[in-house]
Amino acid sequence: MENLGNLSGMAIFARVVEEKGFSAAASALGLSKSAISKQLAKLEDRLGVRLLNRTTRRLSLTDAGAAYYERAARILAEAAEADRAMSALVEAPRGLLRVNAPMSFGVRHLGPALPDFLAQHPEVSIDLALNDRVVDLVDEGFDLAIRITKMPDSSLVARKLADSRRLLCGAPDYFRKRGKPSRPAQLKDHNCLIYSYTAPAEDWRFTGPEGVETVRVAGSLRANNGDILREAMLAGLGIAPMPSFLVGDDLRAGRLELALPGYEVSGSGIYAVYPHGRHLLAKVRVFIDYLAARFGPRPYWEP
Repeated sequence: MENLGNLSGMAIFARVVEEKGFSAAASALGLSKSAISKQLAKLEDRLGVRLLNRTTRRLSLTDAGAAYYERAARILAEAAEADRAMSALVEAPRGLLRVNAPMSFGVRHLGPALPDFLAQHPEVSIDLALNDRVVDLVDEGFDLAIRITKMPDSSLVARKLADSRRLLCGAPDYFRKRGKPSRPAQLKDHNCLIYSYTAPAEDWRFTGPEGVETVRVAGSLRANNGDILREAMLAGLGIAPMPSFLVGDDLRAGRLELALPGYEVSGSGIYAVYPHGRHLLAKVRVFIDYLAARFGPRPYWEP
């Protein structure tokens, strides 16, 4: 790796050979003849051989110079091809896109969005990993992640795709048996289903006529997946504040009903995030643009 800094000297030497002289090479590179001469002298000193025979009328390669030029030209051509390949990645969407997303949102909304995106961008392929834990994008090799959070990680670049409202709801059968709460304090008398990845999971926060109220709740089921809690609610087990992307269809169909009218559950946002300090490749940029257009500004799943 210590010789990477010598590529400039190699490139100057190759250009002198190709232009058949110092003056033409200096003009092509935008350098002075003295700068060209100094760079070549440094290169020869480092290699310990003479590469060029110089006279006032003629410039010619030594045997060592001819052998060095053959290898240098191949290395420089490969470096130029690497530059072209990277430019193509930046300018046009292509290649493998590794994406991480939460399980429930990924299955219900991200998964159905992928076929249309891939049809629009046939040179892109996607590797999608779904789980509800927060992954390390750099260590685990993801290009981007979808995060549902109040505040994105400050070590990441974030673009908001949509709001994610949380709606306190339950099944009609549950409310017929247990009554429908009208104030947050009444939740202490209800079986509250708890999503374990919120912190603290048992403290539910509401904003209403009297400002912000926090209630400590308890219940018979705690899970780290929203679909599990939704199925329990549909079965009449209890109530929970659920993301609108998960229960919007149920509320429209009457399978679930809203509780606590006049109170708003603390919500969050749906973000696309990717690491700081990375050039945004075209495949990442167009995917984020596509999701922002599909999910925002008002998400289609809102009841």
